Amino acid sequence: MAGYNLEAIEAAPFKDDLDIVIPTIRSLDFLEQWRPFLKPYHLIIVQDGDPSIKIRIPDGYDYELYNRNDINRILGPRASCISFKDGGCRCFGFMVSKKKYIYTIDDDCFVAKDPSGKEINVIAQHIKNLETPSTPYYFNTLYDPFRDGTDFVRGYPFSLREGVPTAISHGLWLNIPDYDAPTQLVKPRERNTRYVDAVMTIPKGVLYPMCGMNLAFNRELIGPAMYFSLMGEGQPISRYDDMWAGWATKVVCDHLGFGVKTGLPYLWHSKASNPFVNLKKEHSGIHWQEEMIPFFKYLRFSKESDTAAKCYMELSKMTKETLGKVDPYFVKLADAMVAWIEAWEELNPSVVDDKKKCNEKDVKAK
Repeated sequence: MAGYNLEAIEAAPFKDDLDIVIPTIRSLDFLEQWRPFLKPYHLIIVQDGDPSIKIRIPDGYDYELYNRNDINRILGPRASCISFKDGGCRCFGFMVSKKKYIYTIDDDCFVAKDPSGKEINVIAQHIKNLETPSTPYYFNTLYDPFRDGTDFVRGYPFSLREGVPTAISHGLWLNIPDYDAPTQLVKPRERNTRYVDAVMTIPKGVLYPMCGMNLAFNRELIGPAMYFSLMGEGQPISRYDDMWAGWATKVVCDHLGFGVKTGLPYLWHSKASNPFVNLKKEHSGIHWQEEMIPFFKYLRFSKESDTAAKCYMELSKMTKETLGKVDPYFVKLADAMVAWIEAWEELNPSVVDDKKKCNEKDVKAK
């Protein structure tokens, strides 16, 4: 597509603009296979569980390592907003990063190959997705018109062809699919072998189940809303931290005029989690999602919510007022959402100060 140099995007490492966030409870031997693609980047590793356990990181990687003691020290009383013994702890890495882009990956994921046998560079594809516009207002039947070899089809409005900034790139997985526990139990041997060579924008007003194991996003556009909700130890629900973040960021993107893409790149998901354990973790979420999804589908933000942080603060109030009637957990979650935004703004003061300066200039101009 004219105006977007995709070859330059693939060649450029973007190593100064992207952090890789990895939640883990074990040594990161999986990084050995990823070395050709991930070694140039800075890693933020969030160690979950027992902070006294020493984990091994392969030599040659540039990284920061945070455990629960670090989270408690840095966030103080607000540390309770970060999940414990759950992959949702990764969002602490989103908060402490100072880069434009974040890529987050699980430690049971490996490099996949495309149908030609070529290893897939997930970072390069995610950057392509994020650096080119999304088209959420009108569906293009050739999918992403900004990919090589395609364009807008006949009948696509010229007034919408500029697109909108892309905030989220949601990648997929070969081998072990991201199924819920009931589906795992019914299809224990099912594997995803289908490689679909497509990227598409999720239309405005449409929700989707976001998986956090192969995910990239523009931290500057949507970072404060990318909160993987309170799960794990001490909570009545787990395995919905990324679902909540996906629903929340999607409605925020719809409100602010940003786009969300899904499809390429693929990685190889190597290990199926125990479906019986998952059922215990998910059972509340399976029931509650029938309330949560309509809640997100029909909520509307006020005009005053003109940033991701403001949207998320407003969402916390709506969560407490509406979903708090479903279960007391959502009252606790709403409070954690407020603590999350307060901690984000404390650790990222320059963003807040810049917005204040802009507002002051607007007032003086009036």
